[in-house]
Amino acid sequence: MTAGLGSVVSRATGLGKDVNGPGGRLTILSDCELSVRAGEAVAILGASGSGKSTLLGLLAGLDTASAGEVWLCGERLVGLDEDGRAALRNGRVGFVFQSFQLLPTLTALENVLLPLELGGHADAQAVAADALARVGLAARAGHFPRQLSGGEQQRVAIARAFAPAPAILFADEPTGNLDPATGGQVIDLLLALRGDSGAALVLVTHDAALAERCDRRLAMRDGRLEPLA
Repeated sequence: MTAGLGSVVSRATGLGKDVNGPGGRLTILSDCELSVRAGEAVAILGASGSGKSTLLGLLAGLDTASAGEVWLCGERLVGLDEDGRAALRNGRVGFVFQSFQLLPTLTALENVLLPLELGGHADAQAVAADALARVGLAARAGHFPRQLSGGEQQRVAIARAFAPAPAILFADEPTGNLDPATGGQVIDLLLALRGDSGAALVLVTHDAALAERCDRRLAMRDGRLEPLA
């Protein structure tokens, strides 16, 4: 468990998401409530298709809700356009995805460097190199994603997410494409860096053992969030 949790960095109230389907209007999320404090690791469990990734996208401002409110780093997302939400995320929000989402034409170092340069970060080159070193990949800085194993690619993605020192990191099934042993190493790294940085972590997973390592666990059932003991 994390001691000394800070202020709320992510909050959702009455959050809902509907989409149009072949059979009419389909409710994905309904009346979801969530509050995440700085330094806290929260796991969201649920079966495939339960709405976990949809929730993550709404919390991060990657998608817009059909109902309810979302606050991110103290700012209300409702009313912000896509550019406004992107500006809010810049430097304050990190992402780790199941499919790594590395740019294939950039080296490991360049992938980590990209968000730093886009954000106008001082000493971007040195910060990116340090981030790669912290995940044990200093020697692979010049390698392209195709030259890296799945575990190495995910470590590059983690370095990229943490390099700008975000207030909150969203991770969507970060071990889903990895074997159990490699996945365990990646989670060890993700949680260690979260502890060192003081960033909040919202982790979507279907792995109960992984969720047990977080400070708090929630389950997505029938489009609603429910606390787990």
